[in-house]
Amino acid sequence: MKAAINKMIPLSVVDGPGCRTAVFVQGCNIACAYCHNPETQRLCNGCGICVSQCPAGALSLSGKNVIWDEAVCTQCDHCIRVCPNYASPKVRWMEAVDVWEQISKNIPFIQGITVSGGECGLYPEFITELFTLAGNAGLSCFLDSNGCVDFTKHPKLMAVTDKVMLDVKAWDSQVFHRLTGKDNSVVKKNLNYLAKVGKLYEVRLVCLDGESSSGPSEDKEVDMEDVIRGVAAEVNPYLEDFKLKLITFRNYGVRGKMENRKSPTQNQMEKLKELAVQCGFKEIQIV
Repeated sequence: MKAAINKMIPLSVVDGPGCRTAVFVQGCNIACAYCHNPETQRLCNGCGICVSQCPAGALSLSGKNVIWDEAVCTQCDHCIRVCPNYASPKVRWMEAVDVWEQISKNIPFIQGITVSGGECGLYPEFITELFTLAGNAGLSCFLDSNGCVDFTKHPKLMAVTDKVMLDVKAWDSQVFHRLTGKDNSVVKKNLNYLAKVGKLYEVRLVCLDGESSSGPSEDKEVDMEDVIRGVAAEVNPYLEDFKLKLITFRNYGVRGKMENRKSPTQNQMEKLKELAVQCGFKEIQIV
């Protein structure tokens, strides 16, 4: 029951309600063009490129394994910037009990834990064990997911999960595939399932500037208006039960074709919020 852990934030107020400990796993099943933490997408393949370029000498190569010396590391993140594999050498394979041991130190200050990524759904058994420990200690347990793992196939995980924060990248299948490299049918299935069982905490939309949002789907980069309308129609009876979070795209950490992409204006974000109100959403947040 081990998982590749990228990092843990002991006290976070942006990963769910209240103050929470956030656990970020390594590895993702999609590759978003606007990913803000691309170094979590893949596992290290041992190429060793980062080793010679580490200014602190915190990395070494043992066979095909990059060894990270946390005590020497200065957290400059140069290693993840030079990695051609969208990975990080600063990953620890940890058992759920070991992660819980670190989280438990924060109990006087937190209301719950959130597991994010990468994609948390890639480690269902690990998270089930971790959430069982946290739930027994009275903490709420949230997942922050891209929705591309079918949660209906993991009833034990869902039984110990209080809520899910679900990213909906795009609504049209072609647009979604262009943005992530995958199909979005499972995302829509999860959206329905989570809404119906009362475990959907918020739907999260990363909003681009919309320069290419008009025209046929084969020409679109984004379809934010379609996403808002699509989600509203798909789970209309449950719109009062969850939050809609409109996340302003910022290019911090982004690599590739969107690393110089501009953020949408505040006026564009407000127009999307107006559309969401018209579609029946009750709680809408722009961040």
